[in-house]
Amino acid sequence: MCIYRVRSRLMKSHSLVYRVILVSLVVLALWAVALSLSGLLSSFLGLPQTLGFPIYVRVIGLLVVLCGLLWFGWLTKYRPPVDILNSTYVTFSKILAGTRLEEKSGRTESLVVKGPYRYVRHPLYSAILLLAAGLWLLFDYTPLLLTTLLLLLWFNFVVAPFEERELRAMFGEAYSEYARNVPRFIPVRLSYRKTARD
Repeated sequence: MCIYRVRSRLMKSHSLVYRVILVSLVVLALWAVALSLSGLLSSFLGLPQTLGFPIYVRVIGLLVVLCGLLWFGWLTKYRPPVDILNSTYVTFSKILAGTRLEEKSGRTESLVVKGPYRYVRHPLYSAILLLAAGLWLLFDYTPLLLTTLLLLLWFNFVVAPFEERELRAMFGEAYSEYARNVPRFIPVRLSYRKTARD
């Protein structure tokens, strides 16, 4: 119990700047690890480093990257990057400290169901996947395809399930209803109908 209190105090005492920098560095490190593992896996499987994409495929890749950047820009209209990084810090601090999911622990945001959140529950992860897939097509570099697949698996089976349990604990039935109506990453339904149009 004493360790829990110490970790809880540390979690509350870190400044916003510290949190933003730490999460940014961890995200970059995870990207580097995913890319490194993809390179090793690609070599192990004997996959070619490039597939010889024609120029039109590379142009499509550039368009996909631009779509990912626009999607991210649209996301930041509804959740500023600082808020996203801070809530990410709090969520992972909860995991490390063993804090109950219901505890807000410095998270003050409300449930956002507008903008890109009308189409997917995790628009940040969708934007990252679009960027990774677009970079693969643009640069014709096979490890980037494997990186995209690793990120998809990481988001789908590790990060999103924990985050959704936390959001259900924080927002209750409102989040459960939202989750029933909105897909996780790929906007296969038109939109969440209970929200006002943008």
